[in-house]
Amino acid sequence: MGCGGEHGASGSASAARGPSLAALVQIVPVALLSGAERSHRILMPNHPNAAEVLADEEAIVRFLEPLATAAGAFALKDDCAILRPRAGTDLVLKTDPIAEGVHFLPEAEPADIAWKALAVNVSDLAAKGATPSAYLLALSFPAAPRRSWVAAFVEGLREAQEAFGCHLLGGDTDRRPGPMTVAITAIGSVPRGRMVRRGTARAGDSLFVSGTLGDAALGLQLAKDATRAAAWGLSQQMARHLCQRFRRPQPRLALAGTLRAHASAAMDLSDGLAKDLGRMCKASGCGALVNLADLPLSPAARNAVAAETDQYLSVLAAGDDYEILASIPPAREALFQQAAAAAGVAVARIGHTTATGGVEIKGIDAKALDLTRTGWDHFAAGGETTGPQRG
Repeated sequence: MGCGGEHGASGSASAARGPSLAALVQIVPVALLSGAERSHRILMPNHPNAAEVLADEEAIVRFLEPLATAAGAFALKDDCAILRPRAGTDLVLKTDPIAEGVHFLPEAEPADIAWKALAVNVSDLAAKGATPSAYLLALSFPAAPRRSWVAAFVEGLREAQEAFGCHLLGGDTDRRPGPMTVAITAIGSVPRGRMVRRGTARAGDSLFVSGTLGDAALGLQLAKDATRAAAWGLSQQMARHLCQRFRRPQPRLALAGTLRAHASAAMDLSDGLAKDLGRMCKASGCGALVNLADLPLSPAARNAVAAETDQYLSVLAAGDDYEILASIPPAREALFQQAAAAAGVAVARIGHTTATGGVEIKGIDAKALDLTRTGWDHFAAGGETTGPQRG
C-alpha cells in the first residue's frame, strides 16, 4: 500500500466536473518503463500524437491558453499581463517554486505536480488572510516534454485553479540543464491594511494550528518504501490518506477571514512546525512553549508514531504540511475557535507564546525535547534529509 498508481484530486475538488483525466488515460506500471520515461508515464491512447514531443514553445503555450480566462491575461498572447486590484484592497504576492527531486518524486504524476505547485503558493496566501485571484507560471524543462505529459499537467493545473478560485495570468517556459522546476507567483488580495503578518505575535497569545501535522512527510516515506504501511499497521484508507496529503496539499482558504478577524500573527507551515514557529517567534520578539501531546494527528499518523516513536520528528520537523500556524490573543480564542468551526476548518491549540526567546517543545513525558533538526533548510550544509528532501 504505497503511493504508486494513485492520482487525482480529492472527491470534493473534482466531483462536479465530469470524468477526470484518470478516466481517459492508461496508466503504465513504473517498473515497465525506463528511467527517462518515468516522468511521462501517462499515455493518452485516444490521441494519435500522445507521444509527440513538443519541441515548440508555442505548442506548450497553446495547452495553457484555456487556463488564462481573464481579460488581462490576453489569452497569453502578449509579453505582459494586467491585474487591476479591487478598490479598497491590497495585493498579496508569493513565489514558492518546486523542483523535481526536492519537492516531488521523479515518477510523480504530472497532474499532481501541477496541483502541488499552485497549492503551496495559495497556502501562503491563505495564511495571510488573502483571497487568491491570479498566478504567473514559469516552467523549466531539462528536455522537451511529451504532449501527453503537458496535457496531464494542464489538467491538474485546471483542477487546482478551479478549486482555489484563481486563474493563469501569464508566465514563461524554457529548457535548461537540471531538474524540472515549476515556479509560480500567486497573487491574492486583502482589505487594505489587513494582511496578517508573521512578526506581530505577542507574549501570552495562544498558538493554534489547522488540520493535522506530519501526514505529508509520512506519505513521502510511503512513496519511497511501501512496506512502511504494514509496519505502521495502516489500513488501505489510512495509507491513501497519507499519500494524498503528500501529493495534493489542501490550502486552508476557508480560514482566511477568520485569521483577519482574530489572529495577531499567522504563517503557512511548509518547513516544519519547529522551524516555522521559531521564525514567527524571532520575527515577533517572543518565545513559545508547545506540548507534543497537543499536536493534532490523523489516525494514520497516530498509528505511525505509535509504531515508531521517532516519527514524531516527522510531525515536528519534516515539513510539507501546508497548514496554518496562528497566534491568537486569549480574549479572542473562543471566537477564533467558533469561527474556524463555522468555516469547516479544524484547529487545535498546541501551546502559547512567551516573553522569553526561543521555542521549547515538551515531549509526552513533559520533558523538553532536544531537537538537533528543527525543519527543512534548502541551504543547510550537506542537506538535512535525503531525496526527495521534502515532499
